[in-house]
Amino acid sequence: MFKPTPELIDIIRRSGSHSRPESLAATAELAKALETPLREAVLDGDILSGIFEPMPLLDNTTAEFPLDIVAPGAEKEFVAYTIPNQGRIPERHVEGDYVQVPIYDYGASIDWLLKFARDANWMVMRRIMQVMQYQFTKKLNDDGWHTLISAAFDRNLVVLDSDAAAGQFTKRLVSLAKTVMRRNGGGNSTSTNRGQLTDLYMSPEAHEDILNWGVDQIDEVTRREIYVTDSDNINRIFGVNLHVLDELGEGQEYQQFYTQTLGGTVPSGDVEMLVGLDLRRNDSFIHPIREEVQIFEDETLHRQKRAGLYGWGSGGFACLDSRRAILLSI
Repeated sequence: MFKPTPELIDIIRRSGSHSRPESLAATAELAKALETPLREAVLDGDILSGIFEPMPLLDNTTAEFPLDIVAPGAEKEFVAYTIPNQGRIPERHVEGDYVQVPIYDYGASIDWLLKFARDANWMVMRRIMQVMQYQFTKKLNDDGWHTLISAAFDRNLVVLDSDAAAGQFTKRLVSLAKTVMRRNGGGNSTSTNRGQLTDLYMSPEAHEDILNWGVDQIDEVTRREIYVTDSDNINRIFGVNLHVLDELGEGQEYQQFYTQTLGGTVPSGDVEMLVGLDLRRNDSFIHPIREEVQIFEDETLHRQKRAGLYGWGSGGFACLDSRRAILLSI
């Protein structure tokens, strides 16, 4: 991401100058050089990529979004009636609710000794840039995934394979989750906008179970393909995309958020949770952005023989339709 070009090395060296004007000017250049790739990294979202739809907001625009007029569970209430010989068609008034997404500010900073920059220790400076990027990316990753897990938890639906051993990921679990998403997504067999499991997020341990599937799970041809294929390329079952997240799994931070912060429980006999999503349409998971990340130089540190950068952004996360998320357990 940050390549040691001669121009960038020169900026870093000048940022460590004992001359305050030269140091501040070079640090300002460094801030601008960092801002563009940092914005890209934050908006790509790392493990949020392809889930949340970034929605830049205009100045003074309220982050208010209309919800579907058909509430979860009320899909079958919208029916036509037989008209009597005397009478009129019944009236049905609909009005959608609105949800206002909380917008909050987030920021990060980092500083270093001038002698590091003056000596042009590229590895140290590169690590500084990576840490600056990581702070923003980590913050947005956690906020986005906390929103997803909370939305799935709110449905009070957990899919499990009662025949599987504790912690064992099975293909039957995927088929069960597809059926549960379908049954609880509203509509009928020909509805085009009903819930459908498209993506499944799991721990590395759960994904590793696929390598140990026996002949009772898959045929020999499929087993051989698994043996000769990089495990990271095993990414699709029954049309469902598989994604591996280190933050999921027994004792990991997102499972602790589910159990400790939300107060959720893992079904008896199981040890970890998985998250299933419907990502066919970008109509539910949104990321309103009030202000993109901006990076500035800190002019107050030169007296302490230090240089530094700080930055901030403003935005929020929301799930407009919880039918697009579901929890599974193994």
